[in-house]
Amino acid sequence: MDKNLIELGKKNAAFRAVEENVKKNMILGIGSGSTVVYAVKKIAEINQKNNLNLKCIPTSFQSHQLIVENGLTLVSLDQYPEIDLDIDGADEIDKSLNLIKGGGGCLVQEKIIASSSKKLVIIADFTKKSEFLGEHWKKGVPIEIIPLAHIPIMKRLEKLGGTPVLRMAQAKTGPVVSDNGNFIIDADFGIIKNPLDLNLKILQIPGVVDSGLFLGMVQAAYIGQADGTVKKI
Repeated sequence: MDKNLIELGKKNAAFRAVEENVKKNMILGIGSGSTVVYAVKKIAEINQKNNLNLKCIPTSFQSHQLIVENGLTLVSLDQYPEIDLDIDGADEIDKSLNLIKGGGGCLVQEKIIASSSKKLVIIADFTKKSEFLGEHWKKGVPIEIIPLAHIPIMKRLEKLGGTPVLRMAQAKTGPVVSDNGNFIIDADFGIIKNPLDLNLKILQIPGVVDSGLFLGMVQAAYIGQADGTVKKI
Protein backbone atom coordinates (compact mmCIF):
# COMPACT_ATOMS: atom_id res chain seq x y z
CA MET A 1 0.00 0.00 0.00
CA ASP A 2 1.34 3.43 -1.00
CA LYS A 3 2.27 5.25 2.21
CA ASN A 4 1.80 8.63 0.53
CA LEU A 5 -1.82 7.79 -0.29
CA ILE A 6 -2.41 6.70 3.30
CA GLU A 7 -0.93 9.93 4.67
CA LEU A 8 -3.02 11.95 2.19
CA GLY A 9 -6.11 10.10 3.39
CA LYS A 10 -5.29 10.87 7.02
CA LYS A 11 -4.67 14.55 6.30
CA ASN A 12 -7.79 15.06 4.19
CA ALA A 13 -10.03 13.25 6.70
CA ALA A 14 -8.62 15.27 9.60
CA PHE A 15 -8.93 18.62 7.84
CA ARG A 16 -12.52 18.05 6.73
CA ALA A 17 -13.61 16.79 10.16
CA VAL A 18 -12.15 19.87 11.83
CA GLU A 19 -13.63 22.27 9.30
CA GLU A 20 -17.12 20.80 9.60
CA ASN A 21 -17.30 20.27 13.37
CA VAL A 22 -15.10 22.68 15.33
CA LYS A 23 -16.97 25.82 16.43
CA LYS A 24 -16.25 28.89 18.56
CA ASN A 25 -15.90 28.45 22.36
CA MET A 26 -15.87 24.63 22.18
CA ILE A 27 -14.32 22.31 24.73
CA LEU A 28 -12.47 19.75 22.61
CA GLY A 29 -11.22 16.28 23.41
CA ILE A 30 -7.99 15.61 21.54
CA GLY A 31 -7.34 11.97 20.74
CA SER A 32 -4.10 10.13 20.06
CA GLY A 33 -2.31 8.74 17.03
CA SER A 34 -0.83 9.82 13.73
CA THR A 35 -4.07 11.05 12.14
CA VAL A 36 -4.80 13.32 15.11
CA VAL A 37 -1.53 15.17 14.45
CA TYR A 38 -3.08 16.59 11.27
CA ALA A 39 -6.29 17.50 13.12
CA VAL A 40 -4.46 19.43 15.84
CA LYS A 41 -2.48 21.43 13.29
CA LYS A 42 -5.73 22.40 11.55
CA ILE A 43 -7.44 23.20 14.86
CA ALA A 44 -4.56 25.48 15.83
CA GLU A 45 -4.70 27.20 12.44
CA ILE A 46 -8.41 28.02 12.51
CA ASN A 47 -8.32 28.85 16.23
CA GLN A 48 -5.72 31.54 15.64
CA LYS A 49 -7.21 32.79 12.39
CA ASN A 50 -10.80 33.07 13.64
CA ASN A 51 -10.20 33.66 17.37
CA LEU A 52 -12.32 30.64 18.33
CA ASN A 53 -11.33 30.54 22.02
CA LEU A 54 -11.00 26.75 22.01
CA LYS A 55 -10.06 24.73 25.08
CA CYS A 56 -8.50 21.29 24.65
CA ILE A 57 -8.42 18.18 26.86
CA PRO A 58 -5.80 15.52 26.02
CA THR A 59 -6.29 11.75 26.04
CA SER A 60 -2.58 10.94 26.36
CA PHE A 61 0.90 12.33 26.88
CA GLN A 62 1.19 12.59 23.08
CA SER A 63 -1.96 14.70 22.71
CA HIS A 64 -0.93 16.80 25.73
CA GLN A 65 2.29 17.64 23.90
CA LEU A 66 0.45 18.34 20.63
CA ILE A 67 -1.88 20.81 22.35
CA VAL A 68 1.01 22.66 23.99
CA GLU A 69 3.30 22.65 20.95
CA ASN A 70 0.56 24.06 18.72
CA GLY A 71 -0.26 26.91 21.08
CA LEU A 72 -3.72 25.71 22.04
CA THR A 73 -5.27 26.19 25.49
CA LEU A 74 -4.75 23.10 27.65
CA VAL A 75 -7.46 22.30 30.21
CA SER A 76 -8.49 19.22 32.20
CA LEU A 77 -11.50 16.97 32.62
CA ASP A 78 -11.70 18.18 36.22
CA GLN A 79 -12.36 21.71 34.96
CA TYR A 80 -14.65 20.71 32.08
CA PRO A 81 -16.30 17.31 32.71
CA GLU A 82 -18.68 17.85 29.76
CA ILE A 83 -16.89 18.03 26.41
CA ASP A 84 -18.50 19.45 23.27
CA LEU A 85 -16.56 17.46 20.70
CA ASP A 86 -13.96 14.68 20.77
CA ILE A 87 -11.82 14.09 17.67
CA ASP A 88 -9.89 10.82 17.66
CA GLY A 89 -8.48 8.14 15.41
CA ALA A 90 -9.07 4.38 15.30
CA ASP A 91 -7.23 1.19 14.49
CA GLU A 92 -10.31 -0.27 12.81
CA ILE A 93 -13.90 0.82 12.05
CA ASP A 94 -16.66 -1.66 11.22
CA LYS A 95 -19.87 -1.21 9.22
CA SER A 96 -21.78 -0.15 12.38
CA LEU A 97 -19.12 2.44 13.39
CA ASN A 98 -17.83 0.24 16.19
CA LEU A 99 -14.10 0.63 16.78
CA ILE A 100 -10.96 -1.11 17.87
CA LYS A 101 -8.69 1.43 19.56
CA GLY A 102 -5.63 1.24 21.76
CA GLY A 103 -2.84 0.33 19.37
CA GLY A 104 -0.99 3.29 20.85
CA GLY A 105 -1.77 2.23 24.43
CA CYS A 106 -4.11 5.09 25.42
CA LEU A 107 -7.45 3.27 25.25
CA VAL A 108 -8.72 3.91 28.78
CA GLN A 109 -8.14 7.65 28.73
CA GLU A 110 -9.49 7.81 25.18
CA LYS A 111 -12.67 6.03 26.26
CA ILE A 112 -13.13 8.29 29.28
CA ILE A 113 -12.86 11.41 27.12
CA ALA A 114 -15.11 9.92 24.43
CA SER A 115 -17.79 8.97 26.96
CA SER A 116 -17.69 12.50 28.42
CA SER A 117 -18.26 14.10 25.01
CA LYS A 118 -21.50 15.18 23.37
CA LYS A 119 -20.10 14.11 20.00
CA LEU A 120 -17.32 11.68 19.03
CA VAL A 121 -15.89 12.14 15.54
CA ILE A 122 -13.42 9.59 14.18
CA ILE A 123 -10.81 10.38 11.54
CA ALA A 124 -8.98 7.65 9.64
CA ASP A 125 -7.64 6.55 6.29
CA PHE A 126 -9.19 3.92 4.01
CA THR A 127 -7.05 1.06 5.39
CA LYS A 128 -8.93 1.21 8.72
CA LYS A 129 -12.41 0.45 7.33
CA SER A 130 -13.77 -3.12 7.61
CA GLU A 131 -17.10 -4.88 7.48
CA PHE A 132 -16.35 -6.59 10.80
CA LEU A 133 -13.78 -5.82 13.49
CA GLY A 134 -10.75 -8.06 13.24
CA GLU A 135 -10.94 -8.22 9.45
CA HIS A 136 -7.98 -5.92 8.77
CA TRP A 137 -6.63 -5.19 12.26
CA LYS A 138 -4.73 -8.38 13.09
CA LYS A 139 -2.97 -7.30 16.29
CA GLY A 140 -5.94 -8.12 18.52
CA VAL A 141 -8.17 -6.20 20.91
CA PRO A 142 -6.10 -4.06 23.30
CA ILE A 143 -7.10 -4.62 26.92
CA GLU A 144 -5.68 -2.55 29.78
CA ILE A 145 -5.24 -4.61 32.94
CA ILE A 146 -4.00 -4.44 36.52
CA PRO A 147 -0.43 -5.88 36.39
CA LEU A 148 -1.00 -8.29 39.29
CA ALA A 149 -3.68 -10.14 37.34
CA HIS A 150 -2.05 -10.58 33.95
CA ILE A 151 -1.62 -14.37 34.08
CA PRO A 152 -5.17 -15.19 35.29
CA ILE A 153 -6.60 -12.69 32.79
CA MET A 154 -4.70 -14.26 29.90
CA LYS A 155 -6.05 -17.70 30.84
CA ARG A 156 -9.60 -16.32 30.99
CA LEU A 157 -9.18 -14.67 27.60
CA GLU A 158 -8.05 -17.99 26.15
CA LYS A 159 -11.26 -19.58 27.45
CA LEU A 160 -13.19 -16.87 25.57
CA GLY A 161 -11.51 -18.01 22.36
CA GLY A 162 -8.80 -15.39 22.25
CA THR A 163 -5.06 -15.57 21.72
CA PRO A 164 -3.69 -13.10 24.28
CA VAL A 165 -0.21 -11.60 24.21
CA LEU A 166 1.26 -9.28 26.83
CA ARG A 167 2.41 -6.20 24.92
CA MET A 168 6.14 -5.73 25.33
CA ALA A 169 8.05 -2.46 25.16
CA GLN A 170 10.33 -1.80 22.18
CA ALA A 171 13.02 0.38 23.75
CA LYS A 172 13.22 -1.19 27.21
CA THR A 173 13.09 -4.62 28.76
CA GLY A 174 9.66 -5.68 29.96
CA PRO A 175 6.03 -4.93 29.18
CA VAL A 176 4.48 -1.71 27.94
CA VAL A 177 3.19 0.40 30.82
CA SER A 178 0.18 2.63 30.09
CA ASP A 179 -0.15 6.27 31.16
CA ASN A 180 -2.15 4.85 34.10
CA GLY A 181 0.64 2.50 35.21
CA ASN A 182 -1.06 -0.65 33.92
CA PHE A 183 -0.17 -3.44 31.48
CA ILE A 184 -1.78 -4.00 28.09
CA ILE A 185 -2.78 -7.35 26.61
CA ASP A 186 -3.55 -7.71 22.90
CA ALA A 187 -6.06 -10.53 22.43
CA ASP A 188 -6.77 -11.82 18.93
CA PHE A 189 -10.34 -13.13 18.58
CA GLY A 190 -10.32 -13.32 14.79
CA ILE A 191 -13.35 -11.81 13.05
CA ILE A 192 -15.62 -10.26 15.69
CA LYS A 193 -19.25 -10.48 14.58
CA ASN A 194 -20.75 -9.78 18.02
CA PRO A 195 -18.49 -7.17 19.63
CA LEU A 196 -21.04 -6.25 22.30
CA ASP A 197 -21.15 -9.79 23.69
CA LEU A 198 -17.36 -10.11 23.59
CA ASN A 199 -16.85 -6.76 25.30
CA LEU A 200 -19.21 -7.65 28.14
CA LYS A 201 -17.37 -10.93 28.76
CA ILE A 202 -13.98 -9.19 28.75
CA LEU A 203 -15.12 -6.50 31.19
CA GLN A 204 -16.43 -9.13 33.62
CA ILE A 205 -12.92 -10.52 34.17
CA PRO A 206 -11.50 -9.23 37.48
CA GLY A 207 -8.44 -7.09 36.91
CA VAL A 208 -9.53 -5.78 33.51
CA VAL A 209 -9.62 -1.96 33.53
CA ASP A 210 -11.22 -1.57 30.08
CA SER A 211 -11.07 -2.87 26.53
CA GLY A 212 -10.24 -1.22 23.23
CA LEU A 213 -13.71 -2.02 21.88
CA PHE A 214 -15.54 1.29 21.46
CA LEU A 215 -19.14 0.35 20.77
CA GLY A 216 -22.05 2.62 19.88
CA MET A 217 -20.06 5.75 20.72
CA VAL A 218 -19.36 7.32 17.30
CA GLN A 219 -21.59 9.99 15.76
CA ALA A 220 -19.58 10.43 12.55
CA ALA A 221 -16.47 9.05 10.87
CA TYR A 222 -14.41 10.73 8.17
CA ILE A 223 -12.50 8.24 6.03
CA GLY A 224 -9.81 9.57 3.71
CA GLN A 225 -9.84 7.66 0.42
CA ALA A 226 -6.96 6.69 -1.85
CA ASP A 227 -8.18 9.09 -4.56
CA GLY A 228 -7.97 12.09 -2.22
CA THR A 229 -11.68 12.31 -1.43
CA VAL A 230 -13.18 11.94 2.05
CA LYS A 231 -16.14 9.69 2.80
CA LYS A 232 -18.30 10.70 5.75
CA ILE A 233 -20.26 7.90 7.42
